[in-house]
Amino acid sequence: MPLFRRPKRWASLVAGLALTSILLTACGENSPSILDPAGPIARSESNVFWIILIIAAVVFVGVEGVLIYSTIRFRERPDSPTPPQIHGNTTVELIWTIIPAVVLLAVLSVTIKGIFDVATPPANSNKTIEVTAYGHQWWWEFYYPEYKMTTADTLVIPPHTNVHVKLYSNNVIHSFWVPALTGKTDVIPGHDNEKWFSADTADKTYVGICAEYCGTQHANMRFDVKVTHDNNDFLSWAQLQQQAAAVPAPGSLEAKGQEVFKNQCTTCHGIVGVSQSTPYLQDPNPVGRCDDPQNANGCLIGPNLTHFGSRHLIAGGVLDYNAQDCNPGGDLSNCNLAKWISDPQKVKPGNDMSVNVDKSDLPALVAYLESLK
Repeated sequence: MPLFRRPKRWASLVAGLALTSILLTACGENSPSILDPAGPIARSESNVFWIILIIAAVVFVGVEGVLIYSTIRFRERPDSPTPPQIHGNTTVELIWTIIPAVVLLAVLSVTIKGIFDVATPPANSNKTIEVTAYGHQWWWEFYYPEYKMTTADTLVIPPHTNVHVKLYSNNVIHSFWVPALTGKTDVIPGHDNEKWFSADTADKTYVGICAEYCGTQHANMRFDVKVTHDNNDFLSWAQLQQQAAAVPAPGSLEAKGQEVFKNQCTTCHGIVGVSQSTPYLQDPNPVGRCDDPQNANGCLIGPNLTHFGSRHLIAGGVLDYNAQDCNPGGDLSNCNLAKWISDPQKVKPGNDMSVNVDKSDLPALVAYLESLK
C-alpha cells in the first residue's frame, strides 16, 4: 500500500473545493443573467436554453443510468459464460438510430423557432422606437434618429415598445448583449447588424455588456438599459435631451467651469449650445460620424456631454456618478467625476481621454458638468 495515498486523496479534495470556490465567485447577486428574462425576446431565448438543457439532462441520465446498470448487472464473474453477441440485431440498431434522430429533430425545431423569434419584432406592441448603437473603445453611444439626440452608456426606452437597434462599429468587433432583454449580437466594422427587443417591466434598469473581447478595457465596457414609467415619461425625457445645455449664471463657479471646458475638452467632447449647434443633423453613417458630410459638428471622439448631469455612469461603467460626494466647495477626494477628470488613465488604462486640468480648475469643471441636467 503506498505510504502517501491518504494525503494525496485529501490534497485532491482540497484542490477540487478551491477550484469550485473560484467558479462560484462569478455568481454575484447583481450579475446579469439569461435565467431571469424580462422581455419576449429574452424569454424565447431562455425557453430554448431550458428545453435543450432538459433534453440533454434526460439523455445524459438515461445513457449513464443504462451504462451503470449494465456495468454492475452484467459484470464479469468467475466462471461466467461468454455473453451472447448482438451484432447485426436490426431492432437494436433501429432503436439507437431513430431515438437520437428524433431528439436532434426536436432540438433543431426549438432552435429554428428561437432564431425566427429573435429576427422578427416582438408581437406585444405596435409601437417602435429606432436606436443606433455605436461600439467605441470602450463605451457605447446611442443615437435616436427620430428625436435627433444622442446619449452615452445609458439606453433609455419606454416599456412594452419594440426597440429596433442598428449596430455599428468603426474600430474593432464588439458584441451588444443585455442578458435580461436580448441575446448577443456582434457589432462588426463594415457589416451592418441589427436586433429587436422589448421590455415588459416599467421603472427598471438592466445591465448591458460587451460580450466580445475588444481590447484592454473590454470588461469595463458596460451600459445600462433604463425602462421609463410609460411612454409619456420617455417623451418627456426625450424632450429634455433635445434641449441645449443649461446656461450658467454669469460669474458663478459653473460659468468658470464652462470656460475650462471650452479650453480643455471641446476637441473630443461636444455640448449643444456651447461647442455644437445640434447633437447631429442626421444619423451618422456606418463608417463613422467623422466621415459624415452632413455632420456639421465635425468629429467628436468622446461622448456628447450636453446632459451629462442626468447620467449615472462614468467611463463606460467603471465608476458610478456619485453626485452626493462631488460638492465643488468641499472635499472632492471621494468624487468619482473628479477622479476621472484628474487621472483618466489610472481609472481606465488605455482609453482615449487625455486631459490636463489644473487642480485649481477642477472644482469649477465638476460643478459645471454636474449642472448639465
